[in-house]
Amino acid sequence: MTGRRAKVERSTRETKVSAELELDGSGVFQVDCDIQFLKHMVETLAKYASFDLKLSAEGDNEHHIVEDTAITLGTALRKALGEKPVERVATEFIPMDDALAMVSVDIVDRPFADVDCPDGLYAHFFRSFAMSAGLTLHIAVVRGFDEHHIIEASFKALGKAVHKATRPRNSELSTKDRAKVA
Repeated sequence: MTGRRAKVERSTRETKVSAELELDGSGVFQVDCDIQFLKHMVETLAKYASFDLKLSAEGDNEHHIVEDTAITLGTALRKALGEKPVERVATEFIPMDDALAMVSVDIVDRPFADVDCPDGLYAHFFRSFAMSAGLTLHIAVVRGFDEHHIIEASFKALGKAVHKATRPRNSELSTKDRAKVA
């Protein structure tokens, strides 16, 4: 695909996930997934990132579907970014009722994730997304007691931070030269 778009399909023995991602969209989404909480979180991510997203995910169990959805979305993000310079770094704080979450990202191709999340499955989602997208991701829960609110605030903050970090720039935001592959 051209521009800041990507289409990625991931098919394994356990899952089948496809994603079409447009970075310069308006937050329009169509998510087909039987896991309602995952569907809600992916829709939230797309809306808060202002990305257009069409996603379909199915598989043999919840863990595999959540993990492979994260990998597919991260891969689509990385592919859609291409090689053009972007703002690269962003931090967002998002409140949701009792919860306050902070997310910082750096699109630097040195994947790392330090994720504060009350649900191991969604902590795994965030780590898998970061690794496949090639970004550094930090999620800190400032406060909160309702797990749903904490996770949702984290997805909203991730969407806002990724939106800001993926905005185009005229030049690379680095003091290093770009690595050359031989």
